[in-house]
Amino acid sequence: MSFVVWLYDDIEEDLPTVRLERRLIRDRANPLQMPDHMFTRYFRVSKALFHHLLKFVEASLGYAVGSASVSPVIKLSATLRFLAEGSYQKGTGNDVFVGMAQSTFSKMLSQVLDVLEPGICRNAIQFPKEDTEKNAIKLGFFQKTGFPGVIGCVDGTHIKIIKPSPDIQHLYYNRKGYHSLNVMIVCDHEMIIRYVDANNPGSNHDSFIWNSNPLDDHLKSALQRGCRNTWLLGDAGYPLKPYLITPFRVPSSSNVSRFNEVHSKTRLIVERSIGQLKNVFRCLLGARQLHYKPSKATQIVNVCCALHNLRIKYNVVQDIDQTSQEPENEEEFIDSSNDSTAEGVREEIMNSMFSLSN
Repeated sequence: MSFVVWLYDDIEEDLPTVRLERRLIRDRANPLQMPDHMFTRYFRVSKALFHHLLKFVEASLGYAVGSASVSPVIKLSATLRFLAEGSYQKGTGNDVFVGMAQSTFSKMLSQVLDVLEPGICRNAIQFPKEDTEKNAIKLGFFQKTGFPGVIGCVDGTHIKIIKPSPDIQHLYYNRKGYHSLNVMIVCDHEMIIRYVDANNPGSNHDSFIWNSNPLDDHLKSALQRGCRNTWLLGDAGYPLKPYLITPFRVPSSSNVSRFNEVHSKTRLIVERSIGQLKNVFRCLLGARQLHYKPSKATQIVNVCCALHNLRIKYNVVQDIDQTSQEPENEEEFIDSSNDSTAEGVREEIMNSMFSLSN
């Protein structure tokens, strides 16, 4: 069996002969026979990771039965190809290899997302809970930049979507002039995504998203239980809290300037993680735009984040053209809220970092 690429013209979409040819090509197609390096570049996963994902798809959707059925291998392959390139449904359905009509691909994509989101996200995306894990992350950040106590860096990124229904579209229209999800992401020192919230409309600021997020409650509860010297780093768009350290707004001294420089250098990893996520799974790039309702767009983001982590776990080689990587968003809003306790924590961190050099 060989890997097959097939193109169809729109005018032939409903011809019976074309439908038959689609089925014949679909039956012959076996993407797993591709060379390893080509497979990884095409689908963004290794064959070992593909087989791991395939177990979930086969367990939930079963095996193909009948001449018109689509096999789990093809369903998963087409979904991964869509996530990798970001072509909307007709583009993926026609030029990938699967001999699949748009309506078939649309239904199949929903099926696979419904399987993968609950199947892989919970285990692949986990916020650090155990002290040993937190300490390992703290050490990793400290060895890289010298910033103590960091268990993750947080940032928001806009994922462009098609204009939603009239009753909610104003919620998704961001200040940059397009409709989007504002996705909050936390990553660790190894660029592993530790937390993702893709449920917020683009009009919401990072500060608002944080203050209404369960992660804020989780870290606040941990602080109340006695967890100290443990925090995330965020930019000036986030509120300063004892467990969320932001930069000083005004560099009033040389130490403050140095603190902000190290803070920025440490936090850069979350921007790199988001950039890599979008560059590998190009459906998330603004130039592509997700042509789906917000709920399905959220599913796509969640699955892509889980796949990002699984690529790291399975040591998938990064062999993607970097030219399409888009710059991350600038800070949209400067949070000016004050927390005296948090300000004290930030001062203590700065003093501990630079006391030996004074």
